Amino acid sequence: MKTFKKSIVALSCLSLFLSTQCMAEAEVLPDNNKESYSIGASFGNYISSQLYSQSQLGADVDVDVVVEGLLDALKGESKLSNEDIVSYLNIRAEQLNAAREAKDKEMAIKTLVAGEKFLSENKKSADVRTTESGLQYEVINKGSGATPQANDVVTVHYKGYLIDGTEFDNSYARDEPNRFSLVTVIEGWQEGLQLMKEGATYKFNIPSELAYGERQVGMIAPNSALVFEVELVKVEAPGENSHGMGLSGMGMGGMMGANPHK
Repeated sequence: MKTFKKSIVALSCLSLFLSTQCMAEAEVLPDNNKESYSIGASFGNYISSQLYSQSQLGADVDVDVVVEGLLDALKGESKLSNEDIVSYLNIRAEQLNAAREAKDKEMAIKTLVAGEKFLSENKKSADVRTTESGLQYEVINKGSGATPQANDVVTVHYKGYLIDGTEFDNSYARDEPNRFSLVTVIEGWQEGLQLMKEGATYKFNIPSELAYGERQVGMIAPNSALVFEVELVKVEAPGENSHGMGLSGMGMGGMMGANPHK
């Protein structure tokens, strides 16, 4: 534990040194030394980030010994053989993978519990309706056009949120609605959009099992319940114009609705 605490302090100092002190000193170096200096600074930044990420997983990191190993290697005087180095690095990799899996599992459980609590409280609202699957929806604007069928192509505007209100996607901000085949999106969207008519705007509260389940998608943690405000702009029957629609037609923003089973 002492080594761990020392490493955190040392890493903070190293990070500060690299981000401020070193940059200031680099400005007074002769021009012919700046490229060489930059190589060293780049190595230092990489090492600092690696050590920090390991310490965040609870791994013991002794920065002084790391620096000793680095300098010895640069001088060709390593105290360990190449075989030993690979062996010890493999051991460390296994430890880090186990720590990462344990941390991810703990986070997934917390996220699942938080989502279930959110949905349980939300369904008490008189404006919220809940389907048999557990999808919750709220009608903001009813609309009056066509209702999409399972294989139709739809054009939508939407905003996506985590249950804490953090926005992770917004087609309005891009000023570009997304057009896609309904079968290519998450189950919560497939079901919810088939409740709507053209021109309607609904708010969906989607349980994790109707969203991405145990998958990590960008900033969306495993087992996350999600909130979407969706405006159904247009409904089209499947045909040649919809051939190839899906992820490739939706762009990066549209991936937030992508069906994880496709």
